[in-house]
Amino acid sequence: MDDFNQVLRARREKLDALKEKGIEPFAHSYIPSHRSDEVIMGFEELEAQGSLAEGDEGERSSVAGRILSWRDHGKSHFAHVGDAGGSIQVYFKSDIVGDERFEELNLLDLGDWIGIEGPTFRTRTGEITIRAESYTLLTKSLRPLPFGKTEENTETGERIEHSGFTDPETRYRQRYADLAVHPDLRSVFETRTKIIRALRSFLDFEDFLEVETPVLQPLYGGASAKPFVTHHEALGLTMYLRIADELYLKRLLVGGLDRVYEISKDFRNEGLSRVHNPEFTMLEWYQAFTDYNDQMVLVERIVGHVLDEVLSTRELRYGNEMISFEPPFPRISLVGALSEALGVDVLHLEDQALRKRAKALALDDVDTAGRGKLIDKLFAALVEPGLVQPTFVIDHPKELSPLAKEHRSDSRLTERFELYVGRVELCNGFSELNDPLDQRARFEAQAGLRDAGDDEAHQIDDDYLRALEYGMPPTGGVGLGVDRFVMMITNQPSIRDVILFPILRPEE
Repeated sequence: MDDFNQVLRARREKLDALKEKGIEPFAHSYIPSHRSDEVIMGFEELEAQGSLAEGDEGERSSVAGRILSWRDHGKSHFAHVGDAGGSIQVYFKSDIVGDERFEELNLLDLGDWIGIEGPTFRTRTGEITIRAESYTLLTKSLRPLPFGKTEENTETGERIEHSGFTDPETRYRQRYADLAVHPDLRSVFETRTKIIRALRSFLDFEDFLEVETPVLQPLYGGASAKPFVTHHEALGLTMYLRIADELYLKRLLVGGLDRVYEISKDFRNEGLSRVHNPEFTMLEWYQAFTDYNDQMVLVERIVGHVLDEVLSTRELRYGNEMISFEPPFPRISLVGALSEALGVDVLHLEDQALRKRAKALALDDVDTAGRGKLIDKLFAALVEPGLVQPTFVIDHPKELSPLAKEHRSDSRLTERFELYVGRVELCNGFSELNDPLDQRARFEAQAGLRDAGDDEAHQIDDDYLRALEYGMPPTGGVGLGVDRFVMMITNQPSIRDVILFPILRPEE
């Protein structure tokens, strides 16, 4: 710690020295002419065209970036400067920048942001380099980034990076530093943006209307989850961060907007896991005059569209397995699959028998769980681990699906599907329940579960029931977990790897 504090003091001393020399350590602006990759590409094009003889200099350009490496050779220095396009080598020579400015280079550190201007050339080791004719300090870094070590092969000029920033918790907590020292990580979040753009473009093309619904809600609903609670001072109201968009989006179907979607932040007051973050991104869409069969086809289409746009392939590696998203995805019955795993028809088991089976598997929180949640826990333990390739799990028990329409051929079930990929639920969709009397009965059954201790059960939403009484057309709806979708496409093991600033435990 003493050594680190000494480094911090040394940087502050350099800051003071810069100010004494009248050098602004925190510039107001600097407009570079090119990114580093554009400079390199431009030089290579001139070479390919035969416009440059060996040893000739290319065009003059300016770049702006962070100092990533530094090598002192007496009257000359070599550095690498990184920007959004990658990095490029820079050559400083005292008789080019001038003795005074060359001496001031000693006040720079790794991590400082600088602007460089000069022509490009190729060094004896073959690396395209900017010969600095002038430079501008843009931002003085007062804390060293954990760059790690760089080895360079003196014969080939190849550089090998050894990260000094490997602890996952610290990387998530200091994402700003993580992105600075691991530039390859930026591609994950660039891909995330492309995925969301592709989802939006597909739905827009299909004439869905993008809408916004409340984040702060006087009554939460649309999923089985525990909310975050807050208070509205002016109105004296207890309010909740939304756990889902569903009930508000379906109100819009009542109002005549027959195709709507929202890409939103939702919040569930739950624990952390590889696939759970209390703040997460969901895409929900609802389409009038369709059912869950139509929506399964639409899911296959939208997933294929995103993969075509982002990866140009419908096969990808996720973890140790290759996954194919070529439709049609197989469909399996939840009841059938779980009954096979249990060796008995799950619909014939009483609640106590289900609870006994769950306890035998050492599953959590089964004492207060209702029938639907017990079935869900058993399915997660016994069936989900085998769902690697994209698979629709269909026709869930009614107790598990209070917002889904009763199955047209079996009143014990609902017309619901979940899409599983890589052993993880990616989508959830229904033939939406639009019978207000049936919906009230389902809400009242959920209220009974709440009274019995299930704090994730649905509340009775009288305003939503009133909306249904005005009449909602037959509707199919889907919720897609954007973060999990990004995990799969970018092959990241944890949801924290695809969220820029995930929720973490307090720093010790």
